[in-house]
Amino acid sequence: MNQGTTSTNFDFLKEHDPLFVELAASAERAFASDPNTTLIKLRQFAEAIAQHLAARSGVEFDEQTSQADLLYSLNRELRFEPVVRELFHTLRIEGNKATHQFRTQHREAMDGLKIARALAIWFHRAFGKAGSSFKPGAFVPPKDPSAHQRQLQVEIEKLKHDLQEANVNLDSSQQLNDLIAKEKEEYEALAMAMDEESRALARQAQEHEAALEKQQKEYEKTIQALRQQLQEQDEKAASSQMEYVATQTQAAGKTIVLDEALTRVLIDNQLQEEGWEADSEEITYQKGARPEKGHNRAIAEWPTNYQGKKGRADYVLFAGLTPIAVVEAKKENINVAGKIRQAERYSKGFQIAAPLVPAFELAGRTIAWPDDNDAHYNVPFVYSCNGRPYVPQLAEQCGTWFRDVRSPSNTKRPLEKFHTPDGLLDLLKRSKEKAEQALQSEPFGYLKLRDYQEKAIHAVEDSLSKEARRALLAMATGTGKTRTIIGLMYRFLKAERFKRILFLVDRNALGQQAMDAFNEAPLEQNQTLSKIYNVAEMGDMAAEAETRVQVATVQAMVKRVFMNDTPPPVDAYDCIIIDEAHRGYTLDQEMTEGELATRDVSQYLSSYRRVLDYFDAVKVGLTATPAKHTSDIFGKPVYTYSYREAVADDWLIDHEPPIRYETLLTQQGIKFDKGAKVSAINTQSGAVEVAELDDDVSFEVDTFNKRVINENFNRVICEQLAKELDPFDDEKTMIFCATDRHADMVKRLLDDAFKADYNGAYNQAAVAKITGQSDKVSQLISQYKNERYPNIAITVDLLTTGIDVPKICNLVFLRRVRSRILYEQMIGRATRRCDEIGKTVFRIYDPVDIYAALDDVNTMKPLVKDPNITLEQLVNELANPDTQEQALNTPGEQQDESHADVVLSQLSQKIMRVLRKAGQKADTNPQVKTKLSELEQLWGVEPKTLHKHLHDLGPKQAAAFLQQHGGLVDQLAEVKVLLGSERMPLISDHEDELKDRTQSYGKYQRPEDYLDSFTTFVQHQLNESAALAVVVNKPRDLTREQLKEVRLLLDSNGYTEARLQSAVRNQTNKDIAASIVGHIRRAALGEALKPFEQRVAEALDRIYALHSWTPKQLKWLERLGTQLVHEVIIDRDFVNQRFGEQGGVKALDKVLENQLDTVLDELGEAIWPPSNAG
Repeated sequence: MNQGTTSTNFDFLKEHDPLFVELAASAERAFASDPNTTLIKLRQFAEAIAQHLAARSGVEFDEQTSQADLLYSLNRELRFEPVVRELFHTLRIEGNKATHQFRTQHREAMDGLKIARALAIWFHRAFGKAGSSFKPGAFVPPKDPSAHQRQLQVEIEKLKHDLQEANVNLDSSQQLNDLIAKEKEEYEALAMAMDEESRALARQAQEHEAALEKQQKEYEKTIQALRQQLQEQDEKAASSQMEYVATQTQAAGKTIVLDEALTRVLIDNQLQEEGWEADSEEITYQKGARPEKGHNRAIAEWPTNYQGKKGRADYVLFAGLTPIAVVEAKKENINVAGKIRQAERYSKGFQIAAPLVPAFELAGRTIAWPDDNDAHYNVPFVYSCNGRPYVPQLAEQCGTWFRDVRSPSNTKRPLEKFHTPDGLLDLLKRSKEKAEQALQSEPFGYLKLRDYQEKAIHAVEDSLSKEARRALLAMATGTGKTRTIIGLMYRFLKAERFKRILFLVDRNALGQQAMDAFNEAPLEQNQTLSKIYNVAEMGDMAAEAETRVQVATVQAMVKRVFMNDTPPPVDAYDCIIIDEAHRGYTLDQEMTEGELATRDVSQYLSSYRRVLDYFDAVKVGLTATPAKHTSDIFGKPVYTYSYREAVADDWLIDHEPPIRYETLLTQQGIKFDKGAKVSAINTQSGAVEVAELDDDVSFEVDTFNKRVINENFNRVICEQLAKELDPFDDEKTMIFCATDRHADMVKRLLDDAFKADYNGAYNQAAVAKITGQSDKVSQLISQYKNERYPNIAITVDLLTTGIDVPKICNLVFLRRVRSRILYEQMIGRATRRCDEIGKTVFRIYDPVDIYAALDDVNTMKPLVKDPNITLEQLVNELANPDTQEQALNTPGEQQDESHADVVLSQLSQKIMRVLRKAGQKADTNPQVKTKLSELEQLWGVEPKTLHKHLHDLGPKQAAAFLQQHGGLVDQLAEVKVLLGSERMPLISDHEDELKDRTQSYGKYQRPEDYLDSFTTFVQHQLNESAALAVVVNKPRDLTREQLKEVRLLLDSNGYTEARLQSAVRNQTNKDIAASIVGHIRRAALGEALKPFEQRVAEALDRIYALHSWTPKQLKWLERLGTQLVHEVIIDRDFVNQRFGEQGGVKALDKVLENQLDTVLDELGEAIWPPSNAG
C-alpha cells in the first residue's frame, strides 16, 4: 500500500487490514470532487468488512453471493445487534443508489462517512487489541465545498415563504430573481471546481486506484487463507471459532451509542426509504422549507402551539399540502413508546392556515378529530422513534411507534418502519365506519355458506370492529376453511374494509390449492374471486397497485422482506390471512430480559413470526388445532367449530375404532446380544457400516423404522395391508412413514405384496411415494387428488397438513407421532365427506401403537427452550465477564432468580445428558471409562455429578469453575465423539409374523360388550334427554338441533355411529350401514337394524305408489332419494342445501305442484313408520 495513505477517521483499522483504511481513505479523498464515488467506496468498505467476518466465522460465500444475501447469512449465524444490521443496510442501500442514480449530494456522502465510521468502531471493538474499551475520538468531517450554496438555497426558500405570506407574486420580486441567478452561478462554479479538482487529482486517483487494486488482490488472498484455515479445522474447532466471532461482535454491538447526529442520519434515511423527502439539517422550517403540491416532504422543526405552550415537532410529514403525520424523534436509550404523547400534543397544537389542506377534509369531514378534553387533533397520525430497529422484546425502547389518533380506542403500536405517503393517504381516506356498515348490510345468500361458516365470518368481523388487530378461527380440518376465507376476503374487499390482502401459506402445494379455489369457487353472479379482483399468484411478487390479493409462501416472503435490496413497505398489505396458523411457531417465545442481554432475538423468532411482525396489518389466523403458541400470537379463537361438532352435524366423517396389528416383534421387541456384529446406516452418507455391540440392546415398537430398521416387520404389515386395501378401488389410502428411506422400502414391499395377490393385473402406479424427495411432487399430489392412480400414497410429512383429497378412506401409521397437533392434522386428511363414493366412515390402521405415546396439546415447556442454543454459547454466557455481569443483573423466569440462574439450569441439563449417557456406556466401553477417569482427575468432581455440582455452586462460583477449566466444552465434545452417534439406525433381520388383528372399543375389548353397554346407556338416558326420547318415539319429528344434541351426548360418552357400525359388523359379520337413529331404536325398542339406504328405497317406493307422477316429477323424486341416503333430517333446509343451485325449495315445490311439504312428511313417515319397522 502507498505508505502515505492515512485517514484521521479510520486509521485505527490498520491493525486489521490495509484494505479497510485504503477504501475508507479513498472515500474521503473523493468527497469534495465526487460524493457519488464516496458512497460507492463506502459500500465496498462495508462489503470488505462483511467478507472478513464471513471468512473468519466459516459462513459460506462466493463471487455470486450478493451483499444482501451475505448479510442475511451472517446475521443468522452471528446474531448481529439490530443497530449493526441497520448500519450495514444503510451503507448498502446508499451505495446502490450512488451506483445507479449519479446525483449524490455532499450531505448524503457526509452522512455515509459518519455511518461507515460507526461500523468501523464496532468492528475494531470486536477484534482490535483495545477491545470494547477503545475510545475513537470525535469524527473529523472533510471540508464541504457545497456548504455556501446550501446557505443560498435556505435564503431562497425563506424569501419565497415571506413573499407568499405577503401575497406578492414570486416572479415580480427582483430580490428573489437575483438570489436565484446567484445560486445558478454558484452551482456552475461549484460544478467547474469539482471537475477541475477531479482532473487535477486524476493522476493521483489513478495511483490510488492501482494501489487499491493491489490491496484488493492481497485481501482476497487473506480471505482465502482464513477460509482455508477454517476448512482444515475439525467441526468442533470451527464451531468454537464461529461462537467466538459471534460473542465478540455481539459484545461490541452493545457498546454502540447513537449520538444525536447519527440518530438523525438514520431516521432521515428511514424516511427517505419509504418515499419521503427528508433531511433534518436542510429541509427545516427555520431554513424556509414548506410543503409543496406533488411532493411528500418531511419538514423538520415545525413550530406548534398547544394551550399557549410553544414547541417544535421534530418532523411533520406532508402529502402535498396536507399535514398527515407528526414524528417525535429521540436519540437512543429513551423510552420511545412513552414519547408518543409528545407527538399527540404537537398534532393538537399544529396550526392549519392556507395554503395547507387539512387532513380531515381529505377524509370527508368538516372538523378535525376531537380528543378527550375539548381539543382537536389536526394531524391524524403520530410517530415516535429513535432510529433503532424494532426488537419485540425491547419494544418500548426501540422501533417506530405509531398511533392513529382519530379514534380514542386506537392504541399505539410498534412498527418495523414508517408508512409510505400512499399508505398513510389510504389509511386516511379508507373509512372503517362505512366499511363496517357495508358489511352489516351485505347479504350472505350468494356465498352459499354453511351456518357455521357464516358464524365464523361474523365472529371475525365483529372482533375487528372492536379494534382488535388479530383474530384466530379454529375450524376442524375438512369443514371448508378455504371456502370460509374466500367469503371473508370477498366481503372485506367489496366493503373496502381493506386495500390489499396477503394470503400466507407454508408450502407451495397449499398455495396452489388456494389459487385453484380462488379461480373456481363461484361468488356473486357466479363470478369467481380472481375474476372480480386482481389476485397475484405465488411467484408474482411485485405488489402492483391493482393487486387486491397476494398468495405467497412464508419462505418467499422471508426472501422478499429480509433478503432484498427493495423490500416491500410495511403498508404493502393491510390484512394478512394465515392458513394452517399452528405451523412454524414452536420456538416463538418472548425472551426474558436476561436472554435478551446475552442472546439474539432471531434465535427465538420463526420465519412466520418475523413476516407477521414486519407488516402493519390486521392478522387473521386459521387452524384446525389451536395450540398455546398459536394463541400467543393470535389470541384465543374468536370462533371454534370442532371435529366432533362437525361429525354431529354430519359435515365430517367419523372413523371406526383403530385397527391394531400386533406382530411377534411388536410383542417381544427386537433384541441384539452383546458382541453381535450389526449393520448400521450412516444417515449422513447413506453407507452401511458394520460394528460390534458393546452391550445388549433392545428396541420396542416406538423405535421401529427410526432407530431400528427391520424389513420383515414392514413386510408382514404390507402383506396384511394388501389383503385389506384394494389398489383398484375408488377409496384412497395414505401411509405415514418415518423417513424417506423407509417410504422407499414400504413402496417396494407393497408392490411385492399386491403383485403376489393380483399377478399381472396389478399396476405399480397404484402405489406412489409422495415426499419432498419425490420427482415432480406437485404433479404427483395433483394426480393423487384428481386421478384414479395413485390410489395409495406413501408420505413422511409432506401430506400431513392442508392437502385435500376427500376420497381418502384409510390411514396407515407406520411411525409414532408424539404431537397431538400433528396427529390431529394427519387424521384430518380423511375426515372429509365424499358422497360420490358413498363414504360413511374412514379406517385407521395402527401397527405401531400410536395412541400409547400421544401428548396433550399443551405439553410442558422443556427446560432448554431453544434446541439450537449450543453448549458453547451457554458456557460463554456464564464464563465471559461481560455477559456474566448482564446475566447476574437481569431477572430470570421465576421470582428471586437472575438470568444467570436460568443459563446455569440449561447448561446443567445439557451437561447431564452427555455425561449420564457416558456413565452408562463406561462399563462396556474402555475408552469412555478411561476418558471419564481422566476428567475426574482434571475436574476434581465425578463426571456423572458435574451437573449437580455446578448447580449447587450457583452462577458466580460455577462461572469461576468454568473459567478455571477453560477446556470443558472441548472435553465434552471428545466424550461425545467416543459415544458415537445414536442417529445411526441399526439394521435387524429378525423374523416376524402377524399375531393379532384387533379393534377395541375403549374399555370394551369385545364388540358385543360395547353394544350391550350402549343399550344400557340409551335406556338410562331416555328419561333424562328429551331429544333422545324424540328419536325413539317420533323420529320423523326430530329437528337438526335435537339430532346434534343426541350425537354430542353419545359422543361424549364414547358412542359414535362409526364405532357402533364397526361393532355390529364385527359381531354379526354383516355390514349394515344403519343411521344413528336406527342404532338408538335398536337399543331402546329392540327394532331390527336395517341399512338406511334400504329404508330410503322402501320409503320412495311407497311415495311412488301414493300418487300419479309425471316423468319430470319422478326424476326429481329420484334425485331427492339419492341425496336422502346421506341425510337423517328431511326438511326444507335439507332441500335448500342439496338443491340450492337448482333453485332449492321454491323450484322443487313448483315441480311437485306445491306438494313438497306433503312429500317430505310422507317420506319421514315412510322411513320411520310408527311401529313394526322390521
